[in-house]
Amino acid sequence: MTVYTRPLARLIEQLQRLPGIGPKSAQRLALHLLKRPDDEIQALAKALIDAKQQVGFCKECFHLSAEPICEICRAPNRDRDVICVVSDSRDLIALEKTREFRGKYHVLGGVISPMDGIGPEQLNIQALVRRVSQQQIKEVIIAISPSVEGETTTLYVGQLLKPFTRVTRIAFGLPMGGDLEYADEVTLARALEGRRDLD
Repeated sequence: MTVYTRPLARLIEQLQRLPGIGPKSAQRLALHLLKRPDDEIQALAKALIDAKQQVGFCKECFHLSAEPICEICRAPNRDRDVICVVSDSRDLIALEKTREFRGKYHVLGGVISPMDGIGPEQLNIQALVRRVSQQQIKEVIIAISPSVEGETTTLYVGQLLKPFTRVTRIAFGLPMGGDLEYADEVTLARALEGRRDLD
């Protein structure tokens, strides 16, 4: 015997498919949604459908965009000589929130992961190589998370781009408020590698 009526059970099941949403969170969300006014639920449903139908990828950098060319690529005040390479749009958004980087981006669409059947040909790597070789790019900054797959992708992309431009990578180190004794060896090694002069 099920505790939920069938339509509620279906809603909970669909919500559980979202990343980070377990059975309890899905139940809480579903029950919350049922209490909301009809117009709010219709607005949510419309926003989901519109986003799915209208959001695609920028033809230049492959960031999420409702236009053929995204706002960042169209912005005249961005530095066109520097490209920051990220694995997906979440990383681009995180970097944009810092307000530190004023160049352009290139979203690979993932990382090389043979175990998951993702090779270089499934990613936007060739488009990046074409872009860098055809434009006068002074520097490519690779900003990919330091995992085994991330390191593989960083090295692979770096080797392809070195004949055309300067290739750098972001430094990885300790977070603010972090203790050295709790940091893993790779993080500490990256922190030492990324050291710089005191101002």
